[in-house]
Amino acid sequence: MNVPFGDSRREVEEIRPEIEAAIRGVLDSGWFILGENVKRFEEAFAAYCGVDHAVGVGSGTEALHLALVACGVGHGDEVITVPNTAVPTASAISFAGARPVFVDVEPDTLLMNPDLLEQAITPKTKAIVPVHLFGQMADVGRIVEIAHAHGIPVVEDACQAHGAEWHGKRPGQVGDVAAYSFYPSKNLGAYGDGGAVVTNDPELAQRVWLLRNYGQKKRYYHSIVGFNSRLDEVQAAILLTKLSHLDAWNERRRNLARRYLSGLEGAHLSLPVEAPGRKHVFHLFVVRHPDRDALQTHLQDRGVKTLIHYPVPVHLQEAYRFLGYTEGAFPVAEQAAKEILSLPMFPQLRDDEVDYVVEQIRDFTG
Repeated sequence: MNVPFGDSRREVEEIRPEIEAAIRGVLDSGWFILGENVKRFEEAFAAYCGVDHAVGVGSGTEALHLALVACGVGHGDEVITVPNTAVPTASAISFAGARPVFVDVEPDTLLMNPDLLEQAITPKTKAIVPVHLFGQMADVGRIVEIAHAHGIPVVEDACQAHGAEWHGKRPGQVGDVAAYSFYPSKNLGAYGDGGAVVTNDPELAQRVWLLRNYGQKKRYYHSIVGFNSRLDEVQAAILLTKLSHLDAWNERRRNLARRYLSGLEGAHLSLPVEAPGRKHVFHLFVVRHPDRDALQTHLQDRGVKTLIHYPVPVHLQEAYRFLGYTEGAFPVAEQAAKEILSLPMFPQLRDDEVDYVVEQIRDFTG
């Protein structure tokens, strides 16, 4: 059996008539940038997230970048985040002119460790970016409590957390603002690039709204220096269509995760943990094994596609050597990078495919 890591074609076939109708509607309208579909999606996504405002932008990286700029982050500032995220998290901080500062993660969830925040805060710290990794929210309540005690905004990286919850609240409801990605493989993915910034703060929303479109309140009248980062009408129409499926798809992911967890119990590898008070939406199903590379090769040889999210922590990436971190700076994140393996996980994955993956892993672990 060949088991793909993901397969967008299965999703397309599941909802093809709806998607084709949505795209046809955009083509028939003749309006392709910042039109009614963007407006309708922003309203629907804000409601889904339980916040007052959503602003569609060009990508998740740009969502994070514009959110940071809207919070006042600029050149010479520091922004605290985690080292085991995708490099685009750090890229967004760099785009804002700031310097990424890292704190290590919790051993069980691999999410930002709030106990380490205080010691990382300096007079230059202008934002804290917890990353809701793999589909589970960080302990954003504690993070916000610490950050706000220092007058620092919290910008949630929710690019892998569509529908995830912390004590019943979704990204953007606890922190000051949250950034989402709609990259095609996300729980809510476009068929191209896209992103959104969500918040309950009307002033933050207004600044992002200006920043995404050259800083103009109306065409050719610019009140601030802005950027070009706009969610287009085709992607907005696709996302609006897919949003109605998101909860069902997330529940399917959770069911698949339960099947993995049940099948792999006692299989001599570390399994994902859903922390108390959280709702994990399993954007990724990540296991850990001390001989990860051999396990990955074993699965590949048996037709199972896996990936590593992420093999090199950001502070050890060549692009970020200038920060001055060395190996050993963040031992939990560094050890995890040597052991983590993402198994196939997408709503259209079949039960028998999960069972096959489980069988092959158990064959390896004994």
